[in-house]
Amino acid sequence: MQLFSFALLVASFVVSIGAQSIFTPARPPALPLAVRSPYLSTWLKAGSDGGNGGYLAGQWPVFWQDQSTGWTGLVRVDGKTYTWMGLPGTETVNQTAFEYTSTKSIFTMNVADKLEMNITFLSPITPTDYKRQSLVFSYLNVEVSSLDGEDHDVQVYADISAEWVSGDRSSIAQWDYGTTDGVAYHKVYRQTQVGFSQWNEQAEWGYWYWATEAGKDVTHRSGRDVDVRGEFTGKGSLNNEHDDKYRAISDNWPVFGFSYDLGGVSSAPVNVRFSIGLAQDEAIQFEGASSYDALPSLWKSYFNTELEALSFFHYDYERASYISSSFDSQVAKDSLAVAGQDYLTLTSLSARQAFGATQLCGTEDKMYMFLKEISSDGNMNTVDVIFPAYPIFLYSNPELLKMVLEPLYENQEAGKYPKAYSMHDMGSSYPNATGHNDGTDEPMPLEECGNMLIMTLAYAKAAKDIDYLNEHYDLLKKWTGYLVEDALYPANQISTDDFAGSLANQTNLALKGMIGIQAMSVIAEETSHYSDAHNYSKIARDYIEKWQDLGINKYANPPHTTLSYGDADSHGLLYNLFADAQLGLNLVPNSVYQMQSDFYPTVENKYGVPLDTRHSLTKGDWECFAAAIASPDTRDMFIKDLATWINETPTSRPLTDNYDTNNGNFPPSPTFVARPVVGGSFALLLVTS
Repeated sequence: MQLFSFALLVASFVVSIGAQSIFTPARPPALPLAVRSPYLSTWLKAGSDGGNGGYLAGQWPVFWQDQSTGWTGLVRVDGKTYTWMGLPGTETVNQTAFEYTSTKSIFTMNVADKLEMNITFLSPITPTDYKRQSLVFSYLNVEVSSLDGEDHDVQVYADISAEWVSGDRSSIAQWDYGTTDGVAYHKVYRQTQVGFSQWNEQAEWGYWYWATEAGKDVTHRSGRDVDVRGEFTGKGSLNNEHDDKYRAISDNWPVFGFSYDLGGVSSAPVNVRFSIGLAQDEAIQFEGASSYDALPSLWKSYFNTELEALSFFHYDYERASYISSSFDSQVAKDSLAVAGQDYLTLTSLSARQAFGATQLCGTEDKMYMFLKEISSDGNMNTVDVIFPAYPIFLYSNPELLKMVLEPLYENQEAGKYPKAYSMHDMGSSYPNATGHNDGTDEPMPLEECGNMLIMTLAYAKAAKDIDYLNEHYDLLKKWTGYLVEDALYPANQISTDDFAGSLANQTNLALKGMIGIQAMSVIAEETSHYSDAHNYSKIARDYIEKWQDLGINKYANPPHTTLSYGDADSHGLLYNLFADAQLGLNLVPNSVYQMQSDFYPTVENKYGVPLDTRHSLTKGDWECFAAAIASPDTRDMFIKDLATWINETPTSRPLTDNYDTNNGNFPPSPTFVARPVVGGSFALLLVTS
């Protein structure tokens, strides 16, 4: 517990809402509860745009797409029942505090001045422990103790509803109850499984497990929501009945409850633990070097059955919590050292969201990590989404970056993509990583070629894996050929900020291409292709000299880069400069870094610096990239604005990376939420280290 406490003790950015609950280190727009994968992703809305301010009792937790997941918690104290999670209708407890780390959300509750409850949602992050990271499960731990020095008769209840199993509320749910190795579980699933399919972004296949430890003081029941919750409210236990009338999710709302009779509770804390998770034998449909393959979830390499995996996870709480707390502590230590508490507010909120967009698949001999773009599109392993997210993967374990790039390499090196430049994504509909054999993916040729070269070198340098560069050299050289043709004067095309529209001669996009060419020079040098290394370095340095005349308004006060060549009145975040620093390429003169650092404060709005002159919107991930390479004062400006925005934004959805710098709200369109790109907040840690 010492490691975990460190992250909390250093938190100083505390906000009071309604003089009832304090929020440490901030009150996010949405509070992460169980956030482990694209399908296990449940949140508590907090912002004024649909949330209740961040109180666990009094509103339903929601899936990232915003539909209810019907998660409920009740507590009975001396014969009276209160709600501590959800909105079932009983009197609510008084929430006194909320605090979060990179892996945990902790609520403190006062129950009628008699009982204190500490409720911890733990979604483990174990970046180098693939066995644990592969399990799509999350913990809910409830600790109760007396507040007033008296013993109190206490029962604790929690349930999930069938809303977890399908995005189509008219689909038929089925459920079972059982025990395994001392673990009691409700197994809930869509009666008609539809593999590799989604409805309203929820998975239409797989088996959900809601579990706790079995015992004589533990009772269970499945049935209509008002009946199951009503029984606990009335008598503090359940009748162990199984409702076998399988039906539509919205037909009398079936729920699956557990009740604990804790007896007399004194000031000594008593714990109740639950596990929630999704088991899919096959998780991704993938077209790699061969034809379509149904890839197994990676946990299948470690466990023979779902129940074996469930039992391991449930009893692994102490170890998983220790590893996660170590990760919390490391993020806290590193973030505070670089940019203080405001920065930790951001990094610790981003971690679960970034990892929560991923799924480990394959086998121990051939591991893949698949990443869902989330909300902005259903694409998977989107190159220009991996790029802003890559700092957290490189920071936590460089092998994860390799795993997320591997499907893209395998497909294209098998000759399945017809274009001369890099593919945009591995498939337009998660979880189907079926490529684009017809070449009709969203065209971002310069963007994606530059991204792939930069990220490939970033991985190889961090992992000291020269073999990886040799393995992919031919394809990397092909992509570099495209950059040589297009980087100096980029054709009219979109960049990763595709919502802003296409534009020719984009200054920032051209820079990415040039950095990509220089990255290839280093790759060639490392792999003993010395002639290529010399040639590409010469081209990159020639281009960067010309770029400084084409893309910089030297006569402005202060001078700055433009949005596009020749548009003297324009400007934008030069976030692609980050890769030059992170890779140590020394391509771009220091004067450009200093120039941009001096310029950004002159165009700062209330919540940050706009992405460019076309609008007042910004992207939080790109602000972090810009902050990572700025002077200390400008860096701190970016981070302070982001931390302030987190506390004050009216948005109530999982952390957006796209917001208005004046009012802190979503733009009219598009609405980005829960995207893995928030992993870009770790950019400062890469440059520092």
